[in-house]
Amino acid sequence: MNVSQQIEPRAAASERNMADAIRFLAMDAVEKANSGHPGMPMGMADAVTVLFNRFIKIDPSLPDWPDRDRFVLSAGHGSMLLYSIHHLMGFADMPMAELSAFRQLGSKTAGHPEYGHALGIETTTGPLGQGIATAVGMAIAEQMMAARFSGSLCNHFTYVVAGDGCLQEGISHEAIDLAGHLKLRKLVVLWDDNRISIDGSTDLSTSMNQLARFRAAGWDAQRVDGHDPEAVAKAIERARRSRKPSLIACRTRIGKGAASMEGSHKTHGAALGDKEIAATREKLAWTHPPFFVPPQIKSAWESVAVRGRLAREAWEIRLDASRSKKRYEQTVSRQLDGDVAHLLAKFRAAHRKRASKVATRQASQMALEVINGATALTIGGSADLTGSNLTMTSQTQPISPGNFKGRYLHYGIREHGMAAAMNGIALHGGFIPYGGTFLVFSDYARGAMRLSALMGLPVIYVLTHDSIGLGEDGPTHQPVEHLAMLRATPNLNVFRPADIIETAECWEIALGEKNRPSVLALSRQALPMLRQTDGDENLSALGAYVLKEARRPRDITLLATGSEVEIALAAAERLQADEGVEAAVVSMPCWEKFEIQDASYRKQVLGDAPRIAVEAAGRLGWDRWMGPDGAFVGMIGFGASAPAGDLYRHFGITADHVVAEALELIRRDFREAPLMSTGPLASKDVISSSKEA
Repeated sequence: MNVSQQIEPRAAASERNMADAIRFLAMDAVEKANSGHPGMPMGMADAVTVLFNRFIKIDPSLPDWPDRDRFVLSAGHGSMLLYSIHHLMGFADMPMAELSAFRQLGSKTAGHPEYGHALGIETTTGPLGQGIATAVGMAIAEQMMAARFSGSLCNHFTYVVAGDGCLQEGISHEAIDLAGHLKLRKLVVLWDDNRISIDGSTDLSTSMNQLARFRAAGWDAQRVDGHDPEAVAKAIERARRSRKPSLIACRTRIGKGAASMEGSHKTHGAALGDKEIAATREKLAWTHPPFFVPPQIKSAWESVAVRGRLAREAWEIRLDASRSKKRYEQTVSRQLDGDVAHLLAKFRAAHRKRASKVATRQASQMALEVINGATALTIGGSADLTGSNLTMTSQTQPISPGNFKGRYLHYGIREHGMAAAMNGIALHGGFIPYGGTFLVFSDYARGAMRLSALMGLPVIYVLTHDSIGLGEDGPTHQPVEHLAMLRATPNLNVFRPADIIETAECWEIALGEKNRPSVLALSRQALPMLRQTDGDENLSALGAYVLKEARRPRDITLLATGSEVEIALAAAERLQADEGVEAAVVSMPCWEKFEIQDASYRKQVLGDAPRIAVEAAGRLGWDRWMGPDGAFVGMIGFGASAPAGDLYRHFGITADHVVAEALELIRRDFREAPLMSTGPLASKDVISSSKEA
């Protein structure tokens, strides 16, 4: 007997009442807030009620148990659908008071679902398309966990509710293509096919045959009446048996049940109004006051939670009996097995002795060889740039359709989809995902990268070819503004290491982060090893440190990151040897880490002398470190196509230019402080040299 056949006719009638409870809670909450989107929750209430009442396994008493089904509301503007269900099922943090505080400061019921803000929210949604793309990562992670452990420990579905807007966004194509290729059979998307957009009918902007599109990508695709519970149940049953990911197009009417506005785009993003809600209550024979659900309907919803609790308890018994219990729990909690930090310290010591000169992208691969050998948690990948990003190691065999035992994902030319899938892998639990592309293409991945930071996910972005140093590919491939954009993103570590030592240090830091993503911006060109000091201390963890201190009190401080630290060191040596100017060099691999150091340490590193910043990127952001009277040596426009060395000379990012800027600052300071008669800044030789420069 299948699941839907177990529902008696009386229960089916109850499902209509269960769905109406969602409708009126959504109407009442949006009306009180005078803000929100009632149309989608009302339209999808029938289909989602069937999904929850007959199929889904979720336990509100332990919302994050690992083998639960995942429910992703990709059409996040319909958040009252999710909040209503959570209240009805009995989530501890979703009493009726939270629904009546919808969209208010401090409430759990934010305008769009926010991961970590309330229990049971699997991912932050709102930017359309992100939910379905993130769900692809969740489904990938489920398959990987199932390949590592028995099906008795990992056997769950990922369900998505998506709207027309989700499917119109470009990221959806990247996501469905990847899901179909990998045959993610436990991914089920319910499409709210109401054919309404904010502007009006979707006919205004699209003629896409979505079922044909999904089938072409390798999905099973069905179309049903979204207001027919038995049709929806039958479609979900078929989807659960499919060997492919599944799309169920639920033909619905936006604002279903509304007295006069059903089917109108006006229900999408505005309160219905007192008169319309009153008329709707009369139409649907819902005689209850606002924010009230009859006990028998609440009890029907709570039975969904009971079924979930029983499934969870049965799973816990299986886990306790499993020989893999310890390894499973370590995997789910992302406990790094092996002494990664110790091995990376040995790696750094060995390369200090060798003075290894390599591109930091190559240094990254060398560090990853150590990391991937020490832990099985890391899952690598690249957006079709494996040989350039150097993200594959000897331990990372590719994942392919039907084979999820590997540790490497060929994401294809899908930067945005890759970033969203990595979010899903991290959200699912069990793995630390990292993925590579060129730094300039962080533009394409930006939406999902922002959500990584907003949700606080330990996702690692390996972004190579980080400057004009990539050379001949030209300005379309040369990032100029991207470091500034990434550094402006809250809760995101942006690392730009200067050599193999810093690269290994930055990897160690990124792996240790639990609540924030990291970017590693890495060079194409080879860079010398610059760190001369011995010791195991991870200096990059300080964000910035003095790489070379002046022999006497500083006349100038040179600040730099990545490939330009080498230039700053050359300038400092030339200033001392040729001009008698004492220059300190500060490497700043991670501004975000430096910002959180105490004021005394920051002052010690930056010093009181004039400062020059050197970076082959835009200036934006550097002034806070340079101070009001500092100078910048870097890019003021886009790059060009030429060999890297020619470009650095053409754009003036050279030791000669740094020396000239330093002498100009010293000359200016001398003019502004003419009474100074002692110390290097007052030296006649220095002033003479400055004039000659």
